Amino acid sequence: MADSTPDGVERRLPTEEARELLALTRDIARREIAPRAAEEEDAGHFPRDLFTLLSRSGLLGLPYDSEHGGGGQPYEVYLQVLEELAAARLTVGLGVSVHSLSCHALARYGTDEQRAAHLPAMLGGGLLGAYCLSEPSAGSDAAALRTRAVRDGDGGDWVIDGTKAWITHGGIADFCTVMARTGEEGPRGITAFLVPGDAPGLSAAPPERKMGMKGSPTAQLHFDGVRVPDARRLGAEGQGFAIALDALDSGRLGIAACAVGLGQAALDVALAYAVERRQFGRPIADFQGIRFLLADMATRIEAGRALYLEAARLRDEGRPFGRLAAMAKLFCSDAAMRITTDAVQVLGGYGYTADFPVERYLREAKMLQIVEGTNQIQRVVISRSLLKGGR
Repeated sequence: MADSTPDGVERRLPTEEARELLALTRDIARREIAPRAAEEEDAGHFPRDLFTLLSRSGLLGLPYDSEHGGGGQPYEVYLQVLEELAAARLTVGLGVSVHSLSCHALARYGTDEQRAAHLPAMLGGGLLGAYCLSEPSAGSDAAALRTRAVRDGDGGDWVIDGTKAWITHGGIADFCTVMARTGEEGPRGITAFLVPGDAPGLSAAPPERKMGMKGSPTAQLHFDGVRVPDARRLGAEGQGFAIALDALDSGRLGIAACAVGLGQAALDVALAYAVERRQFGRPIADFQGIRFLLADMATRIEAGRALYLEAARLRDEGRPFGRLAAMAKLFCSDAAMRITTDAVQVLGGYGYTADFPVERYLREAKMLQIVEGTNQIQRVVISRSLLKGGR
């Protein structure tokens, strides 16, 4: 089954249902997401209504089992939907990716009772998630986190104290997947919890002032005696860091797909401008210097798309995909940075103004090189895998 990208390149889609999902996504992106993007990003407005729309359209929980309200779709289909959303507005595409990341621990490591109790609302009810791993003093060294959860006597409850940093959807999320220290220092002393967004003692600092992605709130979350029943502990005590890393392997593919979508959006603008803009009596698309920029942009997009899809297919087949996921996140986000920079160059002075969206794309692309493990950390992951001889 094949579908075409806007430039006519065919994609492989496994089923007719997948083809229909991608068509639905493009329709929603064109009618509901893209027309509002520039104004709402300038205003720093988070489009909560769009996430409700995506939930009602069955697009918010695509890679999860239908038994609990998910879409039951292969990861390669979910990522292509994510790419389309990010091309329309990165705040939405990345937001869906982070939401899925925050659901991952429960879907994969929760008990049957936990999944039945929480997943339907998380995947199909329009609830919005946040993934809480990083801290002010624990970014790339995530295993050094200090947020602590201790048992309160024999009651079975946990009490969480600490601060999480750089939390996408911080302050507006309905549920938070939280990694907290319950034992010894290092990765083996960390446990995962599902914390309601309105839990007493949980508060958010004012959102960070960012160079891009202004419509997506990023904030510190403060846990001051937040009480969580043991029924909301995910996995075994001490398993939290392994759960977090497992989620990040999949999440990095989400970042890769978003990066390709952003790059495609930048290429589309640059291509249209190059055909219309005239200098020296000719469209600038006639000049070799511009043509070569466009060719390189398109090549990076197709290479990135092929890379993230190959990693997704390994994941769908139950095969190791961590190294390829790190490669995809590294390559696609670096490519997005280069593509958006070149798009500004194609537009010249107009590219540096807010009259065209490429200046926003450039500011947004930088963030993709940082989130869910900086690209330097991706190189650590890749080289470590190579030296161990793993995939």
